[in-house]
Amino acid sequence: MIGRFLIRIVSWALLAYLVLPLVVILGASLSTTPFLAFPPEGITLDWYRKMMADPSYVSSFATSTLLAGAATILAVIMTVPAALALARFSFPGKAAVSSILMSPLVLPHIVLGAALLQFGAYFGLTRNFLALLVGHTVIVAPFVLRSAFALLTPEQRALEEASSDLGARPWTTFFLVVLPQIRPGIVTGSIFAFISSFINVELSIFNTTADLNTIPVKLFNYVQYTIDPTIAAVSGATIIAAVLAIVILDLTIGLDMLSDRE
Repeated sequence: MIGRFLIRIVSWALLAYLVLPLVVILGASLSTTPFLAFPPEGITLDWYRKMMADPSYVSSFATSTLLAGAATILAVIMTVPAALALARFSFPGKAAVSSILMSPLVLPHIVLGAALLQFGAYFGLTRNFLALLVGHTVIVAPFVLRSAFALLTPEQRALEEASSDLGARPWTTFFLVVLPQIRPGIVTGSIFAFISSFINVELSIFNTTADLNTIPVKLFNYVQYTIDPTIAAVSGATIIAAVLAIVILDLTIGLDMLSDRE
C-alpha cells in the first residue's frame, strides 16, 4: 500500500511538472500587460486578436500545418513498405539499411539541415516548400518506421501465410490482414511525426524565407528582438490545437485502443 501510494505521488508530481509550464504560458497569454507576466495582471484576449490579425502568423501556422501533414503522409507511404521488407526478408546489408533509415533519430537536425542545404544547392532545391518537405520527411520517417516495424511480429506472419493459402492476393492480404494489425503503430508514429515536424526549428531555419516561414522559425526570429505576450498567445494557440487534436483522435480512433494493441 505504501509503495503504491508513493508511486502515485511521484506520478502526480511528474504530471504537474509537465503541465505547469503550459499553464504559465496560457496565463501569460491572457495578461493585460505589454510584457510577459504570471500570474496575469488582468484578463484579455487582445494578444490572440493581434496574432490572428497578423497575416504573417496565419501564414506561418498554415505552412507548418501543411508541411507537417504532407511530411507525415509521405513518411507513411515510404516507411510502411520499408518496414515490411525489413521484417519479412533477409538480404545482404539489411542491418546497414535499417541503420541508415533510423539515423535521423540520432543525427542533430541542424547538421541535417546544413547538409540538405548544401546538397539541394546543386539542384536548385533550396529555400522553397519542396526543400522543406524533403527535409521534414527525412527526419520524421523513422518515427513511423519504428512504430510499424514493432508490430510486424512472427505471429502475424502466420496470419499472412494463412491468407495466401486461402487464395487471397498479396494486396488483399495487405489491406485485410497486415494493415489492420499495424494500424495502431502507423497512427502512433504519425502523431509523433506530425508533432516533430510541426515544432522543428533547427532544420527548417536553413530553408525558410521571409515569405515562407514555419511558426517555430517565426517565433525564433521574433524573440530575438521583442518579447511580449504575443509569443505566449501563439504558443497558447498551439497548445489548444494540440489538445483538440488529441481529443478528436480519442473520439474517432480511441487512444486507449492504440495502447492496448501495442
